Amino acid sequence: MMHEFLTANRADLIERCRVKVGSRPAPAPTRDELEFGIPLFLDQLIKTLRVEQTANPMNSRKVSGASGGDKQVFSEIGETAALHGKELYQHGFTVEQVVHDYGDLCQAITDLAFDRKAPIEIDEFRTLNRCLDNAIAVAVTEFSYQRDFMSADKQAHELNERLGVFAHELRNLINTATLALTAIKVGNVGLGGATGAVLDRSLVGLRNLIDRSLTEVRITAGMPTQNHLFSLAEFIAEVRLSAALEAELRKRVLVVSDVDPRLAVEADRDLLFAAVGNLLQNAFKFTHDGTQVSLNAYASADRILIDVEDNCGGLPPGDAEKMFVPFTQEGEDRSGLGLGLSISRRSVEANKGTIRVRDVPGVGCVFTIDLPRHSLPQLVKAPAAA
Repeated sequence: MMHEFLTANRADLIERCRVKVGSRPAPAPTRDELEFGIPLFLDQLIKTLRVEQTANPMNSRKVSGASGGDKQVFSEIGETAALHGKELYQHGFTVEQVVHDYGDLCQAITDLAFDRKAPIEIDEFRTLNRCLDNAIAVAVTEFSYQRDFMSADKQAHELNERLGVFAHELRNLINTATLALTAIKVGNVGLGGATGAVLDRSLVGLRNLIDRSLTEVRITAGMPTQNHLFSLAEFIAEVRLSAALEAELRKRVLVVSDVDPRLAVEADRDLLFAAVGNLLQNAFKFTHDGTQVSLNAYASADRILIDVEDNCGGLPPGDAEKMFVPFTQEGEDRSGLGLGLSISRRSVEANKGTIRVRDVPGVGCVFTIDLPRHSLPQLVKAPAAA
């Protein structure tokens, strides 16, 4: 009888499975391949085979489950297989490991039976397959459920964190703007004074916050880019106009070089605008008082380069590598969400470009957006009338 063979060789079979597990690249198994693993399944398989030798063989379905693996019907193997799948996930195993675990036992049984010349009846082999099929199906289902549940929980946590930070920043800006506006309405101060400047800064901050958030939503949602060819000179002029007020509010000097009117970029204009805008906001934030922020756009070989250069004094060692990590903020000014540089990188990469930073020790940083070079089509003059 197969159940007698399994009982007599239980320890040998478990050891063979342990050797097979150890030969695969995976986390180290614990507690004989976890508490609800192969040893317990082997005991239930033996119990199933024994019941099938009694006068009521169909009672074995309470242990093994019916053929086809109806997961809605309770069975001992189904219950422990679910716990096994859950444990494997929690200990860092893969779904392939779940399947291999039960396959290892099947191979160990057939190999040992062949070595010992122990006969296995066809019906007994069918029972073995039924038990393995049901256990694998339930274990994989539970493993996948745990993985999907944890993934959804992690995404919800990250979303809640971002929404919390966004709401906090939004509330601060609105509160500051409301207080400034109230003071102005009372009539004690004028729009041209310090309180008016506070109102301006709050409104600019709100605009930047919303622009960054909308850009991040577009990128995260994987929305297709809307590329078209446009003048680099006109684009830089628009960026300059948008950034002028923030430069004035922060008492920074913005210097923008002339751009060759023949140069063009083929990109999603809104995403690129957000990328350059975030770099300028970062430069205005950290550059030292009395210094300038430079914006230069030019061609080099077959590339278009857009440089934003500040006078922040340079970077501490190692900071250049982590500047583009979301929610990372360096320096004393911790206003904002710490998302600007991360959004800039993703916006540029969505436009098939790259972004890099070069540290100028003791002086500042130079952020460079690198994009494919294009030229505006030449207008063909109409022939003169005869």
